[in-house]
Amino acid sequence: MSSQRPRIFYGWVIVFTAGIGLLLGYAPVFVYSFSVFIKSLAQDFHSSRTSISFAFTLANLMQSAGAPLIGRMVDRVGARKVVVPLTVIFGLILISFKYFSTSLWHLYAFFIVMGLIGTGTAPVPYGIVVSRWFDKRRGLALGLMMMGLSVGAILMPPIAQRLIILFGWRTAYAVVGFVVLAISVPVVAIFLKDSPQKMGLRPDGVRDLNTGSEDRGNEPGLSCSVARRQPAFWFLASAFFLVGASVHACVIHLVPMLTDHGISVERAAFASSLLGVALLIGRVFSGYFLDRFFGPHVAILLFSGVAVGIVLLWAGTGGSLPLLAAFLVGLGMGAEADIIAYLTSRYFGLRSFGEIYGYLFATFTLAGALGPVLMGVGFDHLGSYRAPLLFFLAATLVATALLTRLGPYIYQPTHTELV
Repeated sequence: MSSQRPRIFYGWVIVFTAGIGLLLGYAPVFVYSFSVFIKSLAQDFHSSRTSISFAFTLANLMQSAGAPLIGRMVDRVGARKVVVPLTVIFGLILISFKYFSTSLWHLYAFFIVMGLIGTGTAPVPYGIVVSRWFDKRRGLALGLMMMGLSVGAILMPPIAQRLIILFGWRTAYAVVGFVVLAISVPVVAIFLKDSPQKMGLRPDGVRDLNTGSEDRGNEPGLSCSVARRQPAFWFLASAFFLVGASVHACVIHLVPMLTDHGISVERAAFASSLLGVALLIGRVFSGYFLDRFFGPHVAILLFSGVAVGIVLLWAGTGGSLPLLAAFLVGLGMGAEADIIAYLTSRYFGLRSFGEIYGYLFATFTLAGALGPVLMGVGFDHLGSYRAPLLFFLAATLVATALLTRLGPYIYQPTHTELV
């Protein structure tokens, strides 16, 4: 009885549910679509684009601060009790923006609150749930879950642009808020289950004789305080921060970087679109390979590809090489979120996975706020992207070297039957 498993493992429903939550969550609505709203916000709030962009920086900083807090809450009370109410609040705040004044300080307050609340609709809580449902196929499951972000990155900006043209930016946010309440909230509330034990299962779909039992205190793993004293924690945090800053800097500045080298606007835009495709591919295939090869080796390969992409951007060559550069950087950016969650579970276990993952994911989001600024400052002072690109190349190479210092997994995949 204990080795039996259902024909369709409910964990894949969890993956789909998490993907829907991420598709209609913070990143597609605010991060990937922000550039679409900048002009409208600047006009309505009578402010410069720099002032409007600062609102986005504030939201990202709150994401970084909120990730460990949300992770700790999920560790203690479960993801469903955290994600569902925060998703409801997320949708309601989007709707309420229709009635906000045109005060810039109100805009800043809105983005600060949204950055913190939006952490509950970001990868941290969903990654915790998926990691508890899967062991042997954890990498693939996390990669498929992250496809929700990629699909959102593809769909949300043009949809938002169309809504702004038809109804204005306030109504555009309100419509998205209604969609969140109508789709994301009920799907997550109905289908999200915190762990397989709640359905009489173990990870990967093996039947559990202890039907319905669940005790997170007995899950293997380190406490967050102990994990932070491990060299592996700081190797991972430093590597994710350095590569996160590098890929975000290249992605945000990609189009002007290419056009500065004489590449047409149309071809630069195509390179940007190709980067989105690479994000999607990177998330799925990195997850697939994480289940079959040693995780740091997969990360080293992808980060090395990012380094090659930066070199090609620095060289400023024409032809198809800029497209290859965008693709390699996109692969690394798409894979990093999967790798963070996967390596966290293998080196620190699931006992305090949410809080530890929250800290490591925070380094990635903080780097995402800092990297583009450093790239812009370097360009403004030096009149070229070449020196900043060399800086980020060095950062990527250091990150790759740090991953070589990681030892074997502490929490190996168990040899349960594959689903």
